[in-house]
Amino acid sequence: MPEGLCVVAREQTAGRGRQQRVWASPKDAGLYFSVVLRPRIEAGSWPLITLMAALAVHDALAQACELHADIKWPNDILAGGRKLCGILAETLETTAGRACVVGIGINLDDRAFPTELRETATSIEAQTGRTPDVEALLRSLTHALSARYATLQGEGGAERTLQEWAARSSFNEGKRVRVTLAGETLEGWTRGLEPDGALRVETDAKEIRIIRAGDVAAVRGGHTA
Repeated sequence: MPEGLCVVAREQTAGRGRQQRVWASPKDAGLYFSVVLRPRIEAGSWPLITLMAALAVHDALAQACELHADIKWPNDILAGGRKLCGILAETLETTAGRACVVGIGINLDDRAFPTELRETATSIEAQTGRTPDVEALLRSLTHALSARYATLQGEGGAERTLQEWAARSSFNEGKRVRVTLAGETLEGWTRGLEPDGALRVETDAKEIRIIRAGDVAAVRGGHTA
């Protein structure tokens, strides 16, 4: 698989999210996009690929749809507090070396998700009141991915990517969150990111926990601390 190979689907019959969850992908209701990357960065920085992709989606939505979204750690794009897009980066070994496949699913209209998710999911059409121009969005997304990927691999790219992510995410600092881990649930305040993109959370016991895997949700009524 050559680097830069992009696959765009009108429909997916086996869409997946994090932790093997099902990602609904009905025909023409979403933009379903995957790209093959072969990053020339140290292995410890590979988790930043997800953050880089989130920045690219954020850029594309602003440019093509005039939609200013929020980024929820680690891989969701929110609009109006609801999920608009999911991102999944998966590493695989190939005969040409290690590669990363980044999958992006953007809800174009409300057909993209089951009715029982309408309290937690949204779409571009619902947020803007307009039917999105899918071709324009795809062009913006590919251009933004190319630019953000080049930044990540450039000098100081990891630090710059973290800074850009922090500037565009309300979840970076002072957000009250609930974190669900394997066998444990904790609440606390977000305190920025580690150099590898992990989330720092200060618990009510004033302990800093480093979250590298888990579900993070904003707690309503939480105020900056």
